[in-house]
Amino acid sequence: MRIFNNIDWLLLIPILLISFLSILILLSIDISLAKNQFIYLLIGLFLYFLLANIDYKIFKNLSLSFYIISILLLLVTLVLGRVTRGSVRWIKVGFLNFQSSEFVKPLFILIFSFLASKFSFSKIKDIFLFFLYFLIPAFLIFKQPDLGNSLVLFAIWLGIILAAGIKKTYFIGSLAAFLILLPVFWHVLKPYQQQRIISFLNPQFDPLGSGYHLIQSMITVGSGEFFGRGLGRGNQSQLQFLPERHTDFIFASFAEEFGFLGSTILLFCYFVLLLKIILLAQRSQDLFGSLISIGIFSMIFFQLLVNIGMNLGLIPITGVTLPLFSSGGSSLVTTLISLGIIQNIAHYQQRKEVIEIG
Repeated sequence: MRIFNNIDWLLLIPILLISFLSILILLSIDISLAKNQFIYLLIGLFLYFLLANIDYKIFKNLSLSFYIISILLLLVTLVLGRVTRGSVRWIKVGFLNFQSSEFVKPLFILIFSFLASKFSFSKIKDIFLFFLYFLIPAFLIFKQPDLGNSLVLFAIWLGIILAAGIKKTYFIGSLAAFLILLPVFWHVLKPYQQQRIISFLNPQFDPLGSGYHLIQSMITVGSGEFFGRGLGRGNQSQLQFLPERHTDFIFASFAEEFGFLGSTILLFCYFVLLLKIILLAQRSQDLFGSLISIGIFSMIFFQLLVNIGMNLGLIPITGVTLPLFSSGGSSLVTTLISLGIIQNIAHYQQRKEVIEIG
């Protein structure tokens, strides 16, 4: 088929392997979750191949529209969104529920990449405007409240501004200001978010309350040992001692049943995927395409680092999903949308190299 002509298989294969391992562990947890994940995977792959065949450069002219649409979507979520566990993150359209903060992430990668390709980060004014473009959506996501995706958005913004060439003095000054204001940020957090940080520092402070997730996750990962207990034989996940075993703590579920060996294979797939993206960013002679690649790399790398870190008890729990792996249609589809754009950038780069050699 013509649609497969533009495919870089070194990019697609790790995506398919990670998705396959996700469905495998979800089959062990709950077959209905696996079925739903498979349906969302098909939808995501359709959009992946569609975007792989659409020239990413057309998104330059749509950046302002994307920004307005994203802000409106986040505002609608706060006003009309469905309340789930005290948070307003979901919008229901017919029989579909989707998480707005997930769907705006690829849009903001395009927006920030376009702005960074136009701004001069040797000027304080441009740095301030770029920060303002980030602050508005980040605040709206934080108000849902969704600290995890607020941090993901910051990671995207930071990765792009560093790649665009911000002066070291400005970056160090901004970092110092952030550290000074850190105590103020503590008081902005919700009480349950503060409890998560306290429990991270001392899980035994409230072992049956705020520290329960962290303790159970570490027990689950450790019980997998080297080869794992086997598919469907994980005591912690199967007996539901592990909370959110299919979303936030799906890596712990996987580590229990597939062990250190299986976890290493999964992480190697992520390594290949991220290496491909960062090499693409380095080789790209188009600044806009390079910044998009850096933005998507920053998004996936940050979520991978935070999710696995909290599963291992190394990072406080923030509710960040594991890309392509955690159960959830919004996260899976939007990650595949982002990677579809990467696929198109890879095709454009390959075609340019062929022309130059010819």
